[in-house]
Amino acid sequence: MIDGHDCESVPADDRGLQYGDGLFETMAAMDGRIALLEEHLERLSHGAGRLGLPIPDRGVLRREVLGLLPGQGRAVSKLILTRGSGGRGYRQPEKIKIRRIVSVHPWPDYPDSWASDGIAVRLCETRLANDPVLAGLKTLNRLHQVLARAEWDDPDIAEGLMMDADGRVVCGTMSNLFLVRSGALLTPDLEYSGVAGVMRKQILKVAAQMEIEVQERAVSLDDLSRADEIFFSNSLIMIWPVRQFEDRIRATGPLTTRLQRALKSSLSAAVATR
Repeated sequence: MIDGHDCESVPADDRGLQYGDGLFETMAAMDGRIALLEEHLERLSHGAGRLGLPIPDRGVLRREVLGLLPGQGRAVSKLILTRGSGGRGYRQPEKIKIRRIVSVHPWPDYPDSWASDGIAVRLCETRLANDPVLAGLKTLNRLHQVLARAEWDDPDIAEGLMMDADGRVVCGTMSNLFLVRSGALLTPDLEYSGVAGVMRKQILKVAAQMEIEVQERAVSLDDLSRADEIFFSNSLIMIWPVRQFEDRIRATGPLTTRLQRALKSSLSAAVATR
């Protein structure tokens, strides 16, 4: 669906296609509902404000997203906003008309064991650029992640760990990163790069409710080697514990398991009240 119409193509001069001039949300759908829909729309509105895009009407977005969902089963909903068409080169059009693109996709075929027993992870050679202007935003330009994900095709490796240009550990190719040490939760800050994930925010909220100490700061490879537990998160996977990174094998840790249960409960309650 494009701008509320049943359509599968965008104009060749769309600025999202031409320049990556836009934002997107990837959302988990279950039986015709979206988990954390309002949180996704809030992040989209925040990103639009940061990029100088007209902030879209949430009611319209909500209707279009929910209107495309199948009534039963799991699916992936994707919402894209671009700056539309027009403007000369990088110069923006004088009057911006946002383009809305909504699509629905099959649920990924992830093994259930990745959530229960954990995943194998590799360190990517591709590094994220330091860009404090766009740090935290989920813009349409994901080339660093695309290149990083192309570094392996081993089906037993579920995720790749990404660092920034200065060697700070930031995230996975498609996920946010959390460490556990001595009962406290640590996640990289997003001052220079990375995406402020909706599930990351929800985990921080749940951790606060559980009175778990949380730190957001720069993370190093040494922090990973000293961590008791490691896990990744995003809106589709929720939490994937890390079973193997480099030469170390670990079982899913107790705090990770507690957070998985609490997160599942919080999401069930949130969806039930929407």
